[in-house]
Amino acid sequence: MPEPTRTRAVKELGARAVSHRLFWPLAALGTLLAINLIATPTFFNVRIQDGHLYGSLVDIVRNGAPVLLVAIGMTLVIATRGIDLSVGAVAAIAGAVACVYIVKGPADGAAGTAIVAISMALAVCVALGLWNGFLVAVVGIQPIIATLVLMVAGRGIAMLVTGGQITTVNNDAFAALASGHLLTLPVAALIALGVFAVTQIVVRRTALGLLIESVGINPEASRLAGVRSRTIIWTVYVFAALCAGMAGLIIAANTHSVNANSLGLWIELDAILAVVIGGTSLAGGRFSLTGTLVGAMLIATLTRTIPNIGIPAEANYLFKALVVVIVCLLQSPKARAVLQRRREPIPTSREEAVV
Repeated sequence: MPEPTRTRAVKELGARAVSHRLFWPLAALGTLLAINLIATPTFFNVRIQDGHLYGSLVDIVRNGAPVLLVAIGMTLVIATRGIDLSVGAVAAIAGAVACVYIVKGPADGAAGTAIVAISMALAVCVALGLWNGFLVAVVGIQPIIATLVLMVAGRGIAMLVTGGQITTVNNDAFAALASGHLLTLPVAALIALGVFAVTQIVVRRTALGLLIESVGINPEASRLAGVRSRTIIWTVYVFAALCAGMAGLIIAANTHSVNANSLGLWIELDAILAVVIGGTSLAGGRFSLTGTLVGAMLIATLTRTIPNIGIPAEANYLFKALVVVIVCLLQSPKARAVLQRRREPIPTSREEAVV
């Protein structure tokens, strides 16, 4: 291949890579990992201790599991042109139901008690998802208003369940959701990655993903084409609540307690950021679960980076917002077009301008 042709092919390949929706999120994730490595030379070290994997990278994946779970459900909701602001409250309710049942159960330390508590919590989450879906799909309330109702009321429900007290549990089976290991890997990470894999297979190997996108692009046209948009919307809100419930259980298991005021607080914002960073449009339609995975890991890595590089706790939210804004701007087609125009050389003669 001639040199000019090879150079042109390399440039075209680079341009396609930069224009890919996951390029800048992956670049930002790599930059954060590099910063952590510079700040802590042993950051990439992973060791096996007592048959379990330990290390900073393992901690990032484990701690990012709740955000990833919530973001997976949020991706499908946003793909239908909706939003779910209640996922944090749903997570708090799930943790409250499970912890209160374990404490008041016949044998608070038994594995069977933990299994029943988890099942009850997830069943409540399904009911809450049905409520959100009913308000959006049947009543026709705007998703941001419909889910705002449960976002506000959900904290009150969690407070009623716990009696306004911080409920502490001592159940090894329940704690294993956050601190347990299976095949040397953290159980929390395996749960999140398992839900991601199953969801990816279902939406990409069946017609469900196409139906979700069609509802998000044009609900009326989908209805005229025979798509049961009401059922699709109901399904995604139930799934989002179920994912939020699993995230709430992992958070409660990690602290061995539930505080209705703080459990899952602002996790809905992290989930929405992960979805947007991953390239899914808030206007609905096409979505990317792989992008959501990258976005969730970016959020988790950013959370770990802030204290690692010595940023004061008072400024961590500002730094987090700054990084997210930069990544979103780099993804913006208009911002990329402006940068591209500035990189183009200014013509030095009339002939070059004509060419």
